[in-house]
Amino acid sequence: MRENQAGSLDANVLGRFDAIIMAIAGVAPGYSIAASTAVLVGTVGFMGPAALLWCGIPMFGIAWAFAYLGRTQTNAGASYAWVARAIHPFFGYIAGWALLMSATIFMVAGSLPAGSVTLGLFNPHWANNTLGVTLVGALWFIMMAIMVMIGIRITARAQWVMSSIEVGILVIFSVLAIIHSAVGGKIPFSWTWFGFGGFHGLKGFVSGALVATFYYWGWDVSANLNEETKDAKRTPGRGGLWGVLVVFLLFEVFTVATNVTLPSHVISANSANVLAVLGQAIWPGVGGRILTVAVMLSTIATLETTLIQVTRSLFAMGRDRTLPGGFARIHPAWKTPWVASVAVGLVSLGLFVTSNFIGSISTVMTDAINALGLQIAIYYGLAGLAVVLAYRKLVLRSFANFIFVGLWPLVGTVFLLGVLVEVVGGLSGTTLWVGFGSMALGLIPLAIYWAKGSRYFHEPFFAAVSDEPNGEADEVVV
Repeated sequence: MRENQAGSLDANVLGRFDAIIMAIAGVAPGYSIAASTAVLVGTVGFMGPAALLWCGIPMFGIAWAFAYLGRTQTNAGASYAWVARAIHPFFGYIAGWALLMSATIFMVAGSLPAGSVTLGLFNPHWANNTLGVTLVGALWFIMMAIMVMIGIRITARAQWVMSSIEVGILVIFSVLAIIHSAVGGKIPFSWTWFGFGGFHGLKGFVSGALVATFYYWGWDVSANLNEETKDAKRTPGRGGLWGVLVVFLLFEVFTVATNVTLPSHVISANSANVLAVLGQAIWPGVGGRILTVAVMLSTIATLETTLIQVTRSLFAMGRDRTLPGGFARIHPAWKTPWVASVAVGLVSLGLFVTSNFIGSISTVMTDAINALGLQIAIYYGLAGLAVVLAYRKLVLRSFANFIFVGLWPLVGTVFLLGVLVEVVGGLSGTTLWVGFGSMALGLIPLAIYWAKGSRYFHEPFFAAVSDEPNGEADEVVV
């Protein structure tokens, strides 16, 4: 085991199942379904299952990209480091900045349901009280920020508890939902919900895909934890792949169940926690409360993983001197980037409190989810292209290589960047300002630290990978 040096993260702490749990917690299936279903239904109607399916397939390609890029270099910055070495430092910085901005904006979209579902457990009417939701959400956020700062070991243990309970509840209710849909569904199931005909053209499809992208976002937190994981070049990537598979199945089951069970006006009226209403319909009396507990745990867990992801990215950027070096300061006892934790906590908390008094809960959620989708498409898309370039010498050596480090990641990149380009014209001004305006801010520190001669901007590109990391020259399959 590598000894911890001053200024280093706590190495070899996380194992294979920790990586999977972190990936699932990062996506937060309970939270994603509860908070995003109303946005998805408002965008594509009954075509939610199709949007999640056709976005899920290319998302697996991006997960493969992260798995193989992780073999080239262990770095807490993940795509920030890999894209820079495989494509260009400018694009690597943009990938890193996109993650920072999306994670920061998520504190709005994440802390909001944390407060709403907690209050809803005691009184459903409180769930839409802006002041109460803001105060309780802020409290949960502060608690998670403190936990992230005091160590990855306690964070991992907390994730095991929260995510295991959450996924257990969701699995049980997925079975109940299938049974209920078969015998008590109000709207007949239709296979057309998985096709393309119901989108009413390309514009409708890409709008749904943008929302679906937000659903899947977060599994790559396992990649940002690679410096703290055993078998760092393989375990985080495998964790991300398993995480995407688990949440994909849960998303499809619950979205279909929502289609056959809840009318659109009910979904719209309960936009902050659709799962509570669905649970009540599936299991009258207690179902809503049980699923609300799952949503609460899911939301708290994903706040924690998002804080982990953004603080590790800030740590990597501070270490490279592409942001202030203070972000790379590690607490001598906790072995966490404590300065980064404090900074992102204060900024995100301020944005969360401010945003909740600008508009309604529904409006804040819609704008935040769409803005996040723009930024996620950018840094995931760049990673998909980076793996093709990094492994270009191996792509044609076998059929498996062609699929997993060539075609599938490239399809993911084309899909995500295509959605980004196509959807821009139809988004609200607020979404565009939040999504692209926050990205444009990154050009300022990029220019400053490039002019200062940061080593990040002058390190050589990857030599194209010519041998699989374990020495087998032709095959790179996990």
